[in-house]
Amino acid sequence: MPHRITVLGAGLVGRAIVADLCPDFETRVADVDTGRLDALARRYGVDTVKTDLSNPARVAALLEDADLAVCAVPGFMGFETLRSIIETGTDVVDISFFNRDPFELDARARERGVTAVVDCGVAPGMSNAIAGFHDANMDVERFDCMVGGLPFERAWPYEYKAPFSPIDVIEEYVRPARLRENGEIVTRPALSEAELVEIEPVGQLEAFNTDGLRSLLDTTKIPNMRERTLRYPGHIELMRVFRESGFFDASPITVDGVSVRPLDVTAALLFPLWKAGPGEEAFTVMTMELSGTENGEKVSYSYRLFDRDDAATGLSSMARTTGFTATAAARLVLDGGYRHPGISPPEFVGAAPGCLERLLALQAERGVIYERQRRTL
Repeated sequence: MPHRITVLGAGLVGRAIVADLCPDFETRVADVDTGRLDALARRYGVDTVKTDLSNPARVAALLEDADLAVCAVPGFMGFETLRSIIETGTDVVDISFFNRDPFELDARARERGVTAVVDCGVAPGMSNAIAGFHDANMDVERFDCMVGGLPFERAWPYEYKAPFSPIDVIEEYVRPARLRENGEIVTRPALSEAELVEIEPVGQLEAFNTDGLRSLLDTTKIPNMRERTLRYPGHIELMRVFRESGFFDASPITVDGVSVRPLDVTAALLFPLWKAGPGEEAFTVMTMELSGTENGEKVSYSYRLFDRDDAATGLSSMARTTGFTATAAARLVLDGGYRHPGISPPEFVGAAPGCLERLLALQAERGVIYERQRRTL
């Protein structure tokens, strides 16, 4: 009998997760949006449930007969949804990228015997798994990751389309970035230290600090680490203007006697402009550079990912690269290839014997290919 999986969230990434899992597992998907659910039922023939995933009792009811949950809700509700899942005793792979420390839930997950793999997307996600693998197998001195999801066509004024939850994009523009320099954690403003970089096969992009290292700062000993997001040149300065002018503020202001949050107004205006239209193709690009000592030898490793939308399946590149990381981890948990009661950031999975190679191989089977190169320094 196939395993039973419940996917919480039917957005862009949730759809990719459902598409990959439903041929092999008994798959159910839950969301509050009937339109999204109906589209998934028509396309993939999966069971759907319209429900409010912010309600713990409803989450518990959904998971009564589930062998695994995959959580793909927006970041603002991710922590509480994960807490609800853990309380049911159900193993979970989570991609919701909330801004709370997941280890707050570690003790309860261990008590309930739950393996909870969190932050399991592309970055954070595969970037963490790769860093964790090398941290476990060599003395890493430096880790540098750059990642971005962008449209092929650069359309004025933003030269950008949101490949995942737009509200989570804005969070990247306001949340301070934590890095590690010479063994010390330092904080930089979001959108800071912009640098022009050449990324093959795209060309010139602009990299800026973001808070994507997340748990790596607590779980690894790598003395120098940073994560940066990639955009087309010019986009960063525009977002700085928005931020410094208060358009991303979450505190209410009063306008003509009406209380509104600037962030809500900005979101309502920007999100339609950031939505990809029919036929607008996008890509995901990521580079990772690691250097250090391996078996007494100075070495460096580089990883390269370039992925584009899949016209045959209709899945966006960011949905593929994020969702297929999560489904690869789900398969590892379900078949016993990875078992760790408690909170597991992806670096724990990457450090476990054989798991990184399986993550890479499972994604390669789906056309998401990480090129790896080792050099002696």
